[in-house]
Amino acid sequence: MDPLKLVALDRDDIEVVSAHLQDAILKVADIRWRPNENRVVVCVNRFDWEVAQGMRQSPSPDFRRRRAALRFDRVSACKCRDLSAVLKDQVLNLLAVTFEPRAPEEPAGTVTLTFSGGGMLRLEVECLEVELADLGPTWNAGCCPEHVIDAEPVQTAGFTQVSAAKQG
Repeated sequence: MDPLKLVALDRDDIEVVSAHLQDAILKVADIRWRPNENRVVVCVNRFDWEVAQGMRQSPSPDFRRRRAALRFDRVSACKCRDLSAVLKDQVLNLLAVTFEPRAPEEPAGTVTLTFSGGGMLRLEVECLEVELADLGPTWNAGCCPEHVIDAEPVQTAGFTQVSAAKQG
């Protein structure tokens, strides 16, 4: 498959980028805030969802990952929650990338990268200017990520467990 290269300039575009980045794996050290350039660059190992579609039923599915760079330009501030720059080897699972315009200053707004476990990276931007580009060949991922949906807490001996259906 050809390397992916996407540019996002509006909310619809960032939704497409987010879909391609769902379940991307990275380390905290892979996030680079470059304030002198008004830029944030994030290197990820993205799961190739395009190839994975329809493979789950295959007797020997070949799920793939590939290295990719995600670049945000025109960034005026970079804030994080539940992420520590000291823990450079902490592994993060990217769930979504969203954009909320800031009225009445539109096209300015906030880009939020949401990670499993509650971590977030929040970028204040003059306008949405994002690029996602694959950097190299694919490699075997071993399995396809799954997500818990419709979780319902169940009390068991003083602990709360989550019983849930899984989404593919």
